[in-house]
Amino acid sequence: MRILDAHCHVFPDAIAVRGTEAVARFYEKPAPPMVASLETVLETQQAAGIDLTILCTAATAPYQVRPINQFMAQCVELSGGRCLALGTLHPDSEDLAGDIDHLLSLGLLGIKLHPDMQGFALNAPKTMNLYATAGGRLPFLLHTGDRRFPYSNPEQLIPVLEFFPETRFIGAHMADQIEPMKSAKLLAGKYPNLWVDLSSVHCFFGAELLYDVIQAYGTDRVLFGTDFPMLSPREEVEIFRSLPLTDEERRRIGWDNGVELLGIDTEILKIS
Repeated sequence: MRILDAHCHVFPDAIAVRGTEAVARFYEKPAPPMVASLETVLETQQAAGIDLTILCTAATAPYQVRPINQFMAQCVELSGGRCLALGTLHPDSEDLAGDIDHLLSLGLLGIKLHPDMQGFALNAPKTMNLYATAGGRLPFLLHTGDRRFPYSNPEQLIPVLEFFPETRFIGAHMADQIEPMKSAKLLAGKYPNLWVDLSSVHCFFGAELLYDVIQAYGTDRVLFGTDFPMLSPREEVEIFRSLPLTDEERRRIGWDNGVELLGIDTEILKIS
């Protein structure tokens, strides 16, 4: 079975240790044993049996956007066809349209936003302007569901989904890593432009609830993701394989949904 990891973080080598430690501090967790450098990503993904990885990170200030997006494109080039990448944006940019054009010129597949780390709400006026400026050209991977902050709760996703029906959104962590089933009752089956990924959910609630939330959304709406380096890709793959899914459901979640949503040409990548 082919596996696409739709949610994997990476940092430049020079700041990989600090970046990984900063993410762990943000989530009030011990630093993970692996750092999010490209070399480590490639090693751990291969060991886990992951065929293709979608890299992402987020800019905490506008001046970081273009250098980060350039770095993400470089990671794709250096990965030898094993990685593709999302770019990032920041709504406080003085040239948002230019940032989007630059991101598109680099061949990046979408846009990663982490409202809690970046400091703006999913449905703030300036964030709504960001979606409008993107104009439905690329999908968004949105961190969702940390009740410590007023920025990314799933209720704030509803006006976004309703106001931008032409834009595809992925609610990371099953759209709510704190109360995923509660949010599934608000979101599942109601918005044709919403997908979710299953990264960083079972570690809070276990595989049984993860399976129930998958069924609530439907297996055609769920993408596999590891949230590396916070979680081990090998363990995430093992847990995914252990879920009581049919072969067709596992194939949809593990590969097909991500390939279709992100518009990946597997022939160009020479992935059969």
